[in-house]
Amino acid sequence: MIVKQESLEESARKYLIERGVEIKDIAELVYFLQKDYAKGLTIETCAENVEAVLTKREVHNAILTGIQLDILAEEGKMIQPLQEIIQKDEGLYGVDEILALSIVNVYGSIGFTNYGYIDKVKPGILKDLNDHNSGNVNTFLDDIVGAIAAAAASRLAHSIPEK
Repeated sequence: MIVKQESLEESARKYLIERGVEIKDIAELVYFLQKDYAKGLTIETCAENVEAVLTKREVHNAILTGIQLDILAEEGKMIQPLQEIIQKDEGLYGVDEILALSIVNVYGSIGFTNYGYIDKVKPGILKDLNDHNSGNVNTFLDDIVGAIAAAAASRLAHSIPEK
């Protein structure tokens, strides 16, 4: 039996909030990415685009999978050496970015450049999620949040093609 869309979305949103990520946090990332290209852009418009991204089943799946893997790493329940790799968020691991890429392409290829940029500079909530001194493992979550923002920024860019 296939899990209902509403249940998936509700769970994905719940776990984002439990892990300290609010819609406004992601909307601020969208604003960061698009403010120079969309005159009069507001956080509210950015949040609307985040909300649209969060209705997609593939986004729910990525959120739930990534957060579960982060939680397992926090609890020390992964096999070695994977436990250490994910717990330390090793730069050469890359699977966290691969999972995030399943979100990035939801609104077209511009999402790839948005994601690459935001993943490199890590503004806003991404900086907080990347704080390896917090005791939390967010190896997957930071990339997922960046990917949601990149997809929402892409959606926004497609809504104003003249820019």
